Amino acid sequence: MNTLVIDTSFGSTVGITGHEPICEQDSRTHVEKLQHDIAQVCAEAKIQPHDIERIVVGIGPAPFTGLRAGIVAAKAIAYATGAQLLGQDSLSGQAAMMQAAYNGDPNLLNTAIFGNWNTPANAGTALHLTLSVNDARRKQLYYTLLANTNADTKDERIQLDMNIGTPSNIAAKVSAAVATIQQRHPDQPVAVDIVGHGASKYEQIWSEQPWHGITLDHSLLDTGAWGVKTFAALAEHDTEADANPRPIEPLYLRRPDVSVPNPLKHVLNHEGAHRNEANA
Repeated sequence: MNTLVIDTSFGSTVGITGHEPICEQDSRTHVEKLQHDIAQVCAEAKIQPHDIERIVVGIGPAPFTGLRAGIVAAKAIAYATGAQLLGQDSLSGQAAMMQAAYNGDPNLLNTAIFGNWNTPANAGTALHLTLSVNDARRKQLYYTLLANTNADTKDERIQLDMNIGTPSNIAAKVSAAVATIQQRHPDQPVAVDIVGHGASKYEQIWSEQPWHGITLDHSLLDTGAWGVKTFAALAEHDTEADANPRPIEPLYLRRPDVSVPNPLKHVLNHEGAHRNEANA
């Protein structure tokens, strides 16, 4: 199946499954390049837009403007071509990526990101979790804590629900979750890998934690064709497992900056002016 993947959770990644994607890291220009990049990956895959059968779009969590651009583009192409549209969050893939690394998947370990991968000495004994993050700016991170296991459903892997917070607050919540896990498995060490864009900014905070494993400042889609294929497969698996699939809506996890404006100021002795809602 010709599947187009579009994700603008951090910069932008556009790719056709089975082919290398185009990744734009410059947050100032990636939206403007989106249309050109989609056309280019289709040309490299030797397909026309009407040949696209499925579109998998990243739904975040991520800041508002860039994320919205990717979702709107995906919906427009799906409407024009009749392609199936699926959504996939940008955090779940990191746990799948780390599980593949610990399992020694040669297709992943041959990528540029994992070319120098060294399996930790405790890989066979420790219970490995992934603190999957994405840069939320304002000294915050989007995050979720996932177990690196091949569970039947994503819910079985979730240790901390998707949220937004400061690194210190996140570390405290992870510590509490690890303590709960260790109560259930007192003889098994727990290691938490921090993976995703923005992870290395706060390496000092992670390194102070007894559960700290590996810090990797990359996402699933940074691994090229392998990541695009895995991202699309996760979306397909979750859709098949979900009896009530949710609409494709962006995950912002942050209250909007826009607020209701105050009434206009009083002028001399006149009553304060009010905005005409009908003309607003």
